[in-house]
Formats: sequence, C-alpha cells, structure tokens
Amino acid sequence: MIKNIYKTWVLIVPFLGLLYSCTQRKNMDTRNKSTAKNYELVWEDNFKSKKLDTTKWNRQVEPAGRFNKEWQRYTDSEKNSYIENEQLVLEAIHTSNVHKINQYTSARLNTAGKFDFTYGKIIAKIKLPSGKAIWPAFWMLGSNIDENGGDTPWPTSGEIDILELWGTNSASVVEANVHYANASGKHTQMGAEGYHLPKGDFSKDFHEFEFEWTNEKMIWSVDGTSYHTLDITDKKYYAFHKDFFLLLNIAVGGEIAGYPDESTPLPQKMIVDYIKVYQKK
Repeated sequence: MIKNIYKTWVLIVPFLGLLYSCTQRKNMDTRNKSTAKNYELVWEDNFKSKKLDTTKWNRQVEPAGRFNKEWQRYTDSEKNSYIENEQLVLEAIHTSNVHKINQYTSARLNTAGKFDFTYGKIIAKIKLPSGKAIWPAFWMLGSNIDENGGDTPWPTSGEIDILELWGTNSASVVEANVHYANASGKHTQMGAEGYHLPKGDFSKDFHEFEFEWTNEKMIWSVDGTSYHTLDITDKKYYAFHKDFFLLLNIAVGGEIAGYPDESTPLPQKMIVDYIKVYQKK
C-alpha cells in the first residue's frame, strides 16, 4: 500500500510542478495583455542577441568597497554578465580560496545615458540568486545622480528599489523601498516592505516583478499580487517626479548584507528573461 502511494506521488509531483509553471506563464501572459490595453511599450530587452546589447546597457566598473563596504568588485567582463539561452545572466564569482574584500567579482548593469523615463510600469521576469551575504537587486536611480555624470549626489537624486533579496535573511522574501533626502538633505527612506513567497523561494524558479509609478503613487507587485503602495503626492517626494534609469546587480557582502563565508555557495547567478517598460497611452 505504502509503495503504491509512493509510486503515485512520484508520478504526480512532477505533473503538479509542470501545472504550476504553465499556470504561472498563462497568468503572466494575461497580465501583459491587460497592461497593453492601458499602456504602450516604450522599451524592452528580451535578450535575443548573442551578446549584451550595449546600446541599451552599460557594464559599470567599480572597485571593491565602493558601495556599502561590499566585498565584490564590479567588472565589464563577460564572465560576470553575459547572454545565455536568450537570457541575461549576472554572475557573482569567488576568485580565491579566502573570504575577504576584493576576492569576488560581479556585475552591475545600468541604462544611464541610454534609457530613462518618468512614470510608467515596469515588468521583469527574473530568477534570483541566494545564499549568505548574497544581495541581488533590480532598481532605479535618478538620472541626475553624480555617479553617472549628473550634478546631484545620492540620496538627493532619489533611489527606487523594485526588488532586493537579502540572502542572509531569507530567499523567500523580496523587499521594496525608496531612498531620498529630507528637508535637511539627510538620507531618509520609506522603510523596507516585504513580499513573502507563498511556497518555495525566489532562487528556484522565475517570478514576475512589477512596479507601477504614476505622479500620485508607486505600486509593487509579485506574480500579479500587489503588496505595497506608496503615495508620493507629498512634496517631500519631489525626487520621484523626474527621470530615472534602470539597474541590475549582485552585491556580495557589505555592512548591510553581512559577509560571506564557507557556507555561501558560489558562483551565484541572477537570470533575467525579459524587462519591459510601458507608459500610459
């Protein structure tokens, strides 16, 4: 009897997984069609080319410790960012046998100077990395930031975190946030708001992340479920009524994410199937 039950489940479980994946894809297609009714597509990357499209993306090069005392250095190497199976891959690599600063390489891509916009809806299908001190993000910075040729320092330029995953905490939770300057010019933030995946974790499969941004509000969603809304009509949110550009990266370690050790599985990959940006018709 037990053997028969076991055999039945061996057959059913893969079927249920396939059914879930098919349902998820169908829901994504339905949501994309719904979006098309109210919005028009203004920018996208489906990663169909053999190499990263450098008319759309910059590979940002930064030394280890440049941001938040993180341990990785960001490179322009195709080992850290490349196209594979018509998907974008960002890969964080441990380059030695020791765990300390400058012993890791990773990728930080942005669209600065190539694509930016004010207000719209962003939809991206992404499979995230996980592990202690692994910190992937899909986010936006104000186009006037001095880091990329503008005249305004962070946080006055503004930052929108579409998603962040803190591998040290949980691979089942992504967080939304915004950062800006208060009246005194000091850093302040919305405060992280999390979405907990009902089953499994974000490193096991692709999920669709959506961010809607209007002149009145911001809405964060995962797989069609909205989990946080921010009213940005207050004048303190002035930074969020101008152009922003897109970023993708995997950080390793730092004073915020903690630090990797022997328990951290490496390399780690962030895989992006597509990114689409829409604006109202």
